[in-house]
Amino acid sequence: MKVLFLAAGYGTRLERDVLADQSGRYDHLRGVPKPLVPVGGHRLISHWMNILMKLDTVEQFYLVTNQKYLAQFEAWAQAWPKLQIFSDGTTDNETRSGAVRCIQLAVQHFHITDDLLVIGGDTLFYEDFDLQTFLKTFNELQTKTKDACLVTYYNCAEHETVKFGILEVDERDVVTRFREKPQPEETPSRRAVRMT
Repeated sequence: MKVLFLAAGYGTRLERDVLADQSGRYDHLRGVPKPLVPVGGHRLISHWMNILMKLDTVEQFYLVTNQKYLAQFEAWAQAWPKLQIFSDGTTDNETRSGAVRCIQLAVQHFHITDDLLVIGGDTLFYEDFDLQTFLKTFNELQTKTKDACLVTYYNCAEHETVKFGILEVDERDVVTRFREKPQPEETPSRRAVRMT
């Protein structure tokens, strides 16, 4: 199995809030991409690496970022020799690729043909999320259908659809569409997925 981190977002809301803060407490976060924000003594994305490095099934790690944050991710990645980084080439939020396009770019760039676990680089799950159970469920699905896909989501409030990727599903919970930060009136779904 391969792991792909999506880290090509620009963190515009976080940056806006950091710049608006007058206390100076968050100055160290200026210009820092969300996956590299310190959480509990480690960079947020480092928590994922520490967990995933313990799995025998993970062969390789990939990360897609943008041109603006590429150097910061390259510096961080020196501690992780099994991690390869790729830039989507964008330089600002207006030209960003979006999660689905970044997955496609990574698959093409790294020639990925086997199972791929895609993780939003700025995602930190609650303690009740069990990665082993998630992977076990995925493997069970794979025995039934080789092209199976398993997606985590949670229900968001109506006004929050503009902050997240939203999944639309059919009556069997099969994903029929992915919408990138839609207005609430553009989709009946409130199934949010945290993608960068």
